[in-house]
Amino acid sequence: MPAEPDQLSADALPNQRTVVITRIFDASRALVWTCWTDEKHMAQWFGPKMFTIPVCTLEARVGGKIWLVMRGPDGAEYPMKGVFRELVEPERLVFSNIAVDKDGTHLLEGETTVILEELAGQTRMTLRTHAVGKVPYAPQMLAGMQAGWSQSLDKLAALLPRG
Repeated sequence: MPAEPDQLSADALPNQRTVVITRIFDASRALVWTCWTDEKHMAQWFGPKMFTIPVCTLEARVGGKIWLVMRGPDGAEYPMKGVFRELVEPERLVFSNIAVDKDGTHLLEGETTVILEELAGQTRMTLRTHAVGKVPYAPQMLAGMQAGWSQSLDKLAALLPRG
C-alpha cells in the first residue's frame, strides 16, 4: 500500500515560518524512529531532492548534539546544528535546528517536533517545525521550508520497505 500524500499546513510571517506535515508511512514505528535517530539512516534521506548529506552526526539522547551538512546539486554546502531536547522512544522527539554559515553565524533558529503513532503496522508521523530568521536574506530560506521538508520525507518513504 503506497504512503498517503502529505497533509500540509504552513503559516508564514516575513521572518519566521511554521510548517506542519502529517504523513502515513508503510513501515513500523520502530523503523521510522530509527531513521530519525540513527545517523547512518538519516544521512540517506535528510535534505531536499538532489541534496546529499556528506556529514551527519547524531547523539540521540537528551542534550545530544546534531551536526549535518547538506550539499546541493551545485556543490554548495548548508550546515545545520542542533540539540535533542526530548526523546520518548519510539513516539516523540524534539530538537533544535539552527542553519549556520561557514563561519558559524546563525542564519535560522528553530525547533522541530516529530510525533510517531503506530497504526496497525503503519506509522503516522506528524512533524511540526518552526524557524525564525536571523539574517536579512532569511525570508528566502524560510520560503523553501515546506518544500524542503516534503522532499526529505519523500526520500524517507522511498527508503522504507514496502508492506
